[in-house]
Amino acid sequence: MTTIAIRADLKQGVVPAHLQTFVSAPTGTSHLPNGQSLARQILHNLQYQHYWSDLQVHTHSPTTNDPLPRPLVSGLPPQRLYVHPDEQVELLKKADRERKARAAGEAGGLDVRPEPEHEWILPTRLNETWTLRRLAGVFDAVSTVPPATDSSARGHRAANPWRTTKRVVLATVDTDSTVVYYIVHDGVVKPRQN
Repeated sequence: MTTIAIRADLKQGVVPAHLQTFVSAPTGTSHLPNGQSLARQILHNLQYQHYWSDLQVHTHSPTTNDPLPRPLVSGLPPQRLYVHPDEQVELLKKADRERKARAAGEAGGLDVRPEPEHEWILPTRLNETWTLRRLAGVFDAVSTVPPATDSSARGHRAANPWRTTKRVVLATVDTDSTVVYYIVHDGVVKPRQN
């Protein structure tokens, strides 16, 4: 027989949902429970809706070890989110050379799939007001690439020479739990070519 412990503040027979238990803030954190639960909600969305891996919540800066302005998430998307325009040109040239090196009789397009990169994710709510000063505070506290975790350190994690500016994926949650993602760069970046 299995016994389920029910919290005293819940009605008899009501057990918290898995997601509610997952997003509850762990004890002993320096951030408000709302910030922790928002970060864990985004982590859950990335893992189970978008198939990201190597996810973790960060509460302290990897560069200064000071507390972050708010908890951030880092992880590895299943495919690259952003390709620098100059890197895009080099990838196309390389794919074209490889296509020409294959048998001339083979038909086919260019196969350009850059390796995914670890990304910072900034969890926010739609009703929050973000200023350039607040974003600058986040960029000042993070490194260009999130620190390696135990699982990513085991694999190879070569630095991308084209990634020279910091960026975060702004994850905005609406009241109905819809999440929208935007890439935000620190400073001016070269526009992409279509």
